[in-house]
Amino acid sequence: MPFFHSAHFIRLVLAVASLSFITQPAIAQEQTFNSWFAWFNNVKFSEKWGMNHDIQFRAGTDWGNYSMLLIRPGINYYVKERHTAALGYAATLATHELATNARRLTEHRIWQQYIIGGTLFGVPVQHRFRLEQRFLERPDETAFAQRARYFIRGIVPLSSHSTPSFRRGLFVSLQNELFFNIQNANATNGKWFDRNRAYASLGFRFSERYDFETGYLHQFLLRNSTPHAVTHVWQWAVYTRF
Repeated sequence: MPFFHSAHFIRLVLAVASLSFITQPAIAQEQTFNSWFAWFNNVKFSEKWGMNHDIQFRAGTDWGNYSMLLIRPGINYYVKERHTAALGYAATLATHELATNARRLTEHRIWQQYIIGGTLFGVPVQHRFRLEQRFLERPDETAFAQRARYFIRGIVPLSSHSTPSFRRGLFVSLQNELFFNIQNANATNGKWFDRNRAYASLGFRFSERYDFETGYLHQFLLRNSTPHAVTHVWQWAVYTRF
């Protein structure tokens, strides 16, 4: 039986989906529709050292309102097999159109993360724990805040061979990420829980170095007051490994 139809896959879907649904109360929500484009890259220099980066353009409504460019490079340290620590910097530039005046919101971040590879219900998954120090620059103020994030992602090959080394072919990816404000939440949404992002995609692995995938991302964002925000995103992503 193809691995895609196995009980392991169904359990993974339920586990990832449950993380998303438990964070979304049944209250008034504002709906928006966006398109995101991303490139995720990892380069290994030696047995212990490497680098990573992702570059994302998040196109808002009409490609202008609430659009954002994110650039996030980092250095990897390979602690042991399936364990990677990283340290890096990120910069974001977002444009918000308010009435007839556009304003730019800039954010600089220092971030640390630890990635652990494992399995969940027989499916290979990646757990990522990230801490961010956020330097927020707005037209009328500057602020500092810290945020913690937990991310889980699994890739399921659409073939009858569920070998550990998946090298080529179609796959489904499932992921979810939780965001928590752990310092100065008043500088953001005033809440301990910040947002949740759930994502499912269909992709193709061309080789051990190149993946392409496209899929739907559902973001739920808490605000200081209702309505809270739901963003429906169609995302295109390229993954490279060298």
